[in-house]
Amino acid sequence: MCLALPMRITALDGTRATIAAEGLEQECSVMLVPDVAVGDYVLVHAGFAISVLDEADAQETYDLLREIGAFDEGDDDPGPR
Repeated sequence: MCLALPMRITALDGTRATIAAEGLEQECSVMLVPDVAVGDYVLVHAGFAISVLDEADAQETYDLLREIGAFDEGDDDPGPR
């Protein structure tokens, strides 16, 4: 099974993006989603943004991950940042 996580784009540099969520910041390729902009939410798998989603969908995913205990219990606000 594969897992893709919603991440928010915080910076763009050509086909590379800086992405962030849950206090984690990293880079990914946006070659598969060329029309993204800073502030967009993307699903990221294996270092690639594979689709764009809206903030409500990202929040729904975070809520589901929170339900199954995927986030630290000490994090009071594990939603998109």
